[in-house]
Amino acid sequence: MSLIQPLPPGPLDIVGDIHGELHALQALLRHLGYDETGRHPQARTLVFVGDFVDRGPDSPGVVDLVQRLVEGGYACAIAGNHEINLLRHDPKDGAGWFFEERIASDTAKYSQFARATNMLQRARIETFLNSLPLGLERHDLRVIHAAWHAPDIAKARQMPLGTARAQYDHWEAKAAQVAREQRIAEHMAEENAIWPHSLEDGERCPPFLQAHCDNELNKALINPLKVLTCGLERQTPEPFFAGNKWRFVERVAWWNSYTEDTPVVVGHYWRSTLPAQTTHEGLFRNVGPFAWHGGRGNVFCVDYSVGARAQARTFNRPHAHMKLAALRWPERTLVFDDGSTHATSAFMQSAQAQPA
Repeated sequence: MSLIQPLPPGPLDIVGDIHGELHALQALLRHLGYDETGRHPQARTLVFVGDFVDRGPDSPGVVDLVQRLVEGGYACAIAGNHEINLLRHDPKDGAGWFFEERIASDTAKYSQFARATNMLQRARIETFLNSLPLGLERHDLRVIHAAWHAPDIAKARQMPLGTARAQYDHWEAKAAQVAREQRIAEHMAEENAIWPHSLEDGERCPPFLQAHCDNELNKALINPLKVLTCGLERQTPEPFFAGNKWRFVERVAWWNSYTEDTPVVVGHYWRSTLPAQTTHEGLFRNVGPFAWHGGRGNVFCVDYSVGARAQARTFNRPHAHMKLAALRWPERTLVFDDGSTHATSAFMQSAQAQPA
């Protein structure tokens, strides 16, 4: 029983990142045809790609529903980077529902959100999240939160199920040792003296902070579980603001180098339903909003940016295009929480053959 587990047989509905949007999840399940217990008349199975929590209005409610579906045998789920952050007690943007130290900064961005304050509830959440695998697979499909990277998948196969936090801590300790040898913390302190402002302050663009960049790359290159849940990264030419933080490393479109036959479904990358939309890194440049992508056209990101909806509501910004999605397999059809459906395109077409 490793951190890479088998997918169940039969037809699947693969649900993208939820980020505390309980009402969107409930609506999506109804549109998919699931009853309140999680049963489907066609015996379909739900698959959750992780990032159940943070930013949205009801992260505790989402975890409770996902746990009930998984334990009832109607769903399976993997952990994403936001679940890893919670397990490691590493408060990040949008985690004020669980961590006291994030309440003030998060309330300004996400209005009201349900909090997990009961100790038994908090313990149950952590126990459930730590029980989840990081990847799922069968002969015709693979599911991972961010990157199916063969060398790191091989390492995760050797890690027992239920050890996600301990294994992540182990590899972070290795990265920390390298950081000490390279005196990265000392160099970061020097940069903090030069630039004392919060990196979550989007109004103040920092200079390029090389030590902060080196710190992130060091962890990204060494920790295999970080690769699987956060993706592959590289140094960016200049700072950019994304996910409510100034960043000095950017994500890599690893799917352009993915050459294996088995299709992969991921979340994590904040795709858009709007045409001609792309991330800062250009991850979906020249990719249609409902198209498969990658060098062989067999990777699909099912995260349609519902995680940005809560902040958009707070500041009265348009958010109808920010949706919770499910990819139906083997039909390869998208269903959204507003009930709309779309056929996906470009499956198994090489990048050169896909229309711009």
